[in-house]
Amino acid sequence: MIPHLDVSPETPVAEPVQQEVTGTEFVRRATVVIHNDDVNSMDDVVHALLASVPELALERAVEVMLTAHHHGQADVITCPLERAELYRDRLASHRLTATVRRG
Repeated sequence: MIPHLDVSPETPVAEPVQQEVTGTEFVRRATVVIHNDDVNSMDDVVHALLASVPELALERAVEVMLTAHHHGQADVITCPLERAELYRDRLASHRLTATVRRG
């Protein structure tokens, strides 16, 4: 049962909004993953992360670098697939091994 609302004629009532679902509203998400290597220094990895992924703060870049160093890989960011592919390519241009995990 819907409760009774006391609405006078002067009270503005918002009309319900009809929303159509289009294919553009579904965004495929992906995660950028960096992998540890024996080539790049820790400072170089942090610098590459900051230069390649603008959303990262210094503290997060250090955390990602340390996780990759200790565990072999680390999730950098989850974002729309196209942006994840861009970030992967940017990281690769800094000689880092990076992959994209979909889903």
